[in-house]
Amino acid sequence: MKIVQGIKKPNESFVLKDSKVLNEPLVLVFGNRYMLESEHIYDEVKQLFPNGHIVFGTTSGEIIDDTVLDGCVVLTAIEFEKSSILVKRSNVADFKNDDKKLGEGLIAEFPKENLKHLFVISEGSTVNGSDLIEGLEHLGNTHFGLSGGLCGDDDRFERTLASYNENPKEGEIIAIGFYGDTLEITSSNYGGWTTFGPERIITKSEGNLLFELDGKPALDLYKTYLGEKADELPKSALLYPLSVKVTDDAEPLVRTILNIDEVENTMTLAGDVPEGARVQLMMSSVDDIANGAFHAAELAMSGRKKSPELALLISCIGRKLVMDQRTEEEIEEVKAVIGDNTVISGFYSYGEMAPFSGQDSCKLHNQTMTLTLFSE
Repeated sequence: MKIVQGIKKPNESFVLKDSKVLNEPLVLVFGNRYMLESEHIYDEVKQLFPNGHIVFGTTSGEIIDDTVLDGCVVLTAIEFEKSSILVKRSNVADFKNDDKKLGEGLIAEFPKENLKHLFVISEGSTVNGSDLIEGLEHLGNTHFGLSGGLCGDDDRFERTLASYNENPKEGEIIAIGFYGDTLEITSSNYGGWTTFGPERIITKSEGNLLFELDGKPALDLYKTYLGEKADELPKSALLYPLSVKVTDDAEPLVRTILNIDEVENTMTLAGDVPEGARVQLMMSSVDDIANGAFHAAELAMSGRKKSPELALLISCIGRKLVMDQRTEEEIEEVKAVIGDNTVISGFYSYGEMAPFSGQDSCKLHNQTMTLTLFSE
């Protein structure tokens, strides 16, 4: 595996950290939405890697090595020497926002023989991540791993962009398939948030749209808890996500709010919030989040046969807001576990995709640190 990384700051060109020549690399470009809206961004990357498979995604913060950047673009180009990749794309508009059908259509484009892992970079403004994952895994008994994340737009929640081999645009979902006998890919996630306040029952919902808790408008109840911070919705909701427990023996899922509708008094969340599920508010601290990142890295490293050469980190915008000036501490905790020789890239997101530890099925998470570790 050969890797080249680079950074582009506002009004500047990319500065690459290495001059290695790569053959048909996977080029991951994560960046600020305003910078990826440039009509020249694809051509600029194409000039650097003429035969590259170039994948873009907007962020709520960019990760490179142990550094977190804002308002920049980070580039990681990877040549796989013993394995191969296949990249496919789709758009929510082509499926009339039926995210499950989109997932089913997308996975159908990938030959299943020797498919080790699927890494997904999805639009993050409207997608129901739970439905997307269900579509991708709809064949059942899948023998490949699945991880990835939803693109971000800082804390604006205006629009997110992604693309494959073209300028970034809205509604795009990109899937990268990894094939090869020698590939070792592991993924994991962990949060570090704790519940507080009364437990309530979801009494009315549709998919990822939440109407009522305990028979009362959910948005009204949420605003009551937020107090003065309610004026800052949906941004302020990132500090107080919901713990959602579908059944007594199920792992609780964390859900954050993507949008609110004042007229209908509803909240749109990043993943499903089924009727009958029990929910509680959550909160966290800087130390809890840093410890959560450390634990996520331990889980990803557990049982690995080879040291990772590449780590793709996707962490939630809500964690970044809590950490504030200490955001890089969670990246440092990860690096302390996976080692200094592992190349790190990634971004802050509106949602993370990974299985729970010890499970095969992928889930949509919020407020977690998610790692995907690669070696050939």
